[in-house]
Parts: sequence; C-alpha cells; structure tokens
Amino acid sequence: MEEKNLTPREIVSELDRFIIGQDKAKKAVAIALRNRWRRRQVDASLRDEIVPKNIIMIGSTGVGKTEIARRLAKLAQAPFIKVEASKFTEVGYVGKDVESMIRELTELSVKMVREEESQRVKVRAQEHAEERLLDLLLPGSESEAAPEPEVGGAEVAAKAEEKRRATRERLRAMLRKGALDDRFVELQGGPGRPQGPIEIVAATSIEEMSANLRDMMSNIMPSGPKRKKMKVPKALEYLAGEEAAKLIEMETVTKRAVERVEQNGIVFLDEIDKVVSPRGGDRSHGPDVSREGVQRDILPIIEGSTVVTKYGAVKTDHILFIASGAFHVSKPSDMIPELQGRFPIRVELHSLGKDDFFRILTEPDNSLVKQYEAMMSTEGITIKFDEDSLKEISGIAAEVNSQLEDIGARRLHTVMEKLLEELSFTAPERKAARVKIDRKYVRKNLEEIVKDRDLSRYIL
Repeated sequence: MEEKNLTPREIVSELDRFIIGQDKAKKAVAIALRNRWRRRQVDASLRDEIVPKNIIMIGSTGVGKTEIARRLAKLAQAPFIKVEASKFTEVGYVGKDVESMIRELTELSVKMVREEESQRVKVRAQEHAEERLLDLLLPGSESEAAPEPEVGGAEVAAKAEEKRRATRERLRAMLRKGALDDRFVELQGGPGRPQGPIEIVAATSIEEMSANLRDMMSNIMPSGPKRKKMKVPKALEYLAGEEAAKLIEMETVTKRAVERVEQNGIVFLDEIDKVVSPRGGDRSHGPDVSREGVQRDILPIIEGSTVVTKYGAVKTDHILFIASGAFHVSKPSDMIPELQGRFPIRVELHSLGKDDFFRILTEPDNSLVKQYEAMMSTEGITIKFDEDSLKEISGIAAEVNSQLEDIGARRLHTVMEKLLEELSFTAPERKAARVKIDRKYVRKNLEEIVKDRDLSRYIL
C-alpha cells in the first residue's frame, strides 16, 4: 500500500476531524509529511541528500501531541511507533537499548506488509481452504481404491467419480449457505520445525538475544503435529490463514517492510524532556549523567545510522522523528547542542480552555459524547446531551484543571466517567430507557465534587 499523496491543506483538514485547535502543530506535521512525497519526486542523485526535518512539539500533557503524531501515521499509512524517551538509558544502566525502537518499528512494518499481502491473496486462499475443508467433510474421496480392471470397470469408475463430484458440489453449496456451520471437523496441525543446523546470530541487545534464543530452542525441540477439533466456520478461517501463509513470499515481505521503514517510518519520542536537565544544575553526578547519556545514545539513531535487526540492516537516515515534551522544568535549549540541531522545527501547543473542551465534545468524528452514546445504546439506553450540559461539563473540566494539575483534554474523560458512573452501573437493569443529560443533571452529579477540592484530588 503506497503512502497517500495528500497536500498539506488536505492533511490538516483530515487532522481537524479528530483534533481541535493546535493549528501550528498540524501545519508543521503536514509540511513534514508532504516533504516525503516531494523527496521521492527529486532526481535520484539528490534524493539521498534530502533529510527529514524532525519536529519537536512543546506543550502540557493532554493538548494533543500524541494524537497528532498517531493520526499522521494513519494518514501516511506508514510504520509508526510511540516510545517513551525515559525508557532508554545509556549502556551500563538499567533500561532499554535505544536501537530497540528501530527493531520494534521494523517488526511492525513486517506485520503491516504481511497483512497487506494476506489481503491480496485472500480470494485464492479462500478457494484452497474450501477445497481442503471439502476433503475433510468427504473423507476417502481421493483415496478410494480403483475398481478392478474387468469388463465394465471403466464405466463403473466413471459413474463413481461422477457421483463423488455431485456429492462434493452439494456439500460445497451447503457450506456456502451456512448449512454445515454446526458440524465439527478435525484438523491436522502442521508438523514441527525440522531439526537442522542451528544458526547463531550475534545479538546487539537483550531483546534481540531473547528472540534468537527462542528461535534456537524451537529448532532443538520442535513441536509435534497436533490435531484440532473445531466447527466448520472456524476451520475454514484457520485453513484460509494457512493457505495465505503458503502463498506469501516472506523474503519479498521482509524486503518491502525494511524499505518502508527506511523511507516512510515515523518514530514518536514522547516525554523527551524527562531526559533533559535544566542548565545551571550540578550535572556531574546523579541521574543527570544518565539523562545526558540517553541523549547521546539517541543522537546517532536520529543523525542516521545502521541498526541490525533480524530482518536485516535498517538505515535510519530518512526516518521522521517527532519528539514531544511539556518542558516545565527544562527547556528545549537545555538539550545537548547536537540533538537540538536534529530537531530544526519547534512547535508550541497551547493549553486547552473551556471553549476548546466544548469543541472537543461536539466536533470530532470520535468525540466522547458519541462514544458514550454508542456504549449506552448496547444496553438499550438512549442518552442525549443538550448544549447546556456540554457547556457545563466543559466549564467543570476547565475549572478542575485550573485548581489541580492541568492534564488537558484527559480531564474530560475523568469528568464524563464520574458524571455517568451511576447510569453505567445500573444500565443493565433498565429497560429501553431514554435519559436526557441537561445542566441540572450535570450539576447534581458533579457540583459537590468540584466544590470539595480535597475530594476532587482523589476523584477527578
């Protein structure tokens, strides 16, 4: 599946469907995504010289940094991974190796390409699976002994074959109509892996070493064939999966996946400020040494290096890195200069207020209001929010954020959950009820909690 050829304005328009405000950040990521398409149109002699303009987004939690990156990856149909920068530490300290983010990105890309190939061969796989299932439902049809070569033997054999085909076609028609869905069949599981020479691969991290050890142990002790009993629809699905796997060339899948990572991969480095120390502090000992070490470990990956994975070497030169952080204690300028230079585009995201919350509740395609209405409808309950109730909810969320920690739009989740707590608990006991959520309902359920600041700290 090729990356979509969207203009920056179209990208921003798509992001607007799910993310309210933050126009500067949307514009920056839209340009970054479009620049990938532009780079591919450039002459090959210059193409490799054009590096992605990495972005750092600065803003409090809950203002949309992660959501922007996640939606961008969906638009691009590109391999995307979100990692916490604080998980990484310099070599010798407890933590994950920084190269593991590229290995995980490659694993994800292989899975994406494999699923695309499975869809491509889906029809053929279904046909093959159907034939195998009919063989199970009509046992002995292929292994029947041929009649003795005597007078009339050929005619008898022809009639038997015609009868077998007619029976098979009747079974096929019943299978497609669902008339056999309640029948069980027994499947022969695939044989274990053959014992062959054990390949030792030099691992560059604990994660890679664990994967190699698992592969090695499975070669030493292959699992024997297993028999599985399941209903016909499940068996058809299982056999279709097996047939699809046979039709897919993993070598081609791996090659395309690695290329997709190198050309279209997106890495979202969240909480980058957690590995940045404020200037002027004592940086000679304690965790600050490790923080700067993390930055220096991350730097080669962002600058462009080659990471060895089990699918081959992956170059990171053209992977787009988007970093984000609140930077309450430190500033982006506190990062080591080399790392600063690798994030030339900086965008500040503003905090969200009452009006933003109201828009978040009403405008996005996946708004919280629509989510709760859909969930309650599964219990036969119809809930309806009027405009005044949504304004009240928005005001309460903004007020609580101003009194406690400002967690942005995530406060709406806690407020909505508390508001509908009693209704969610009693919903299965109600019968086809209609509930109107108005300003009075909101105040009744939330007013006391908002007034009691100490209680709010624990509930909201």
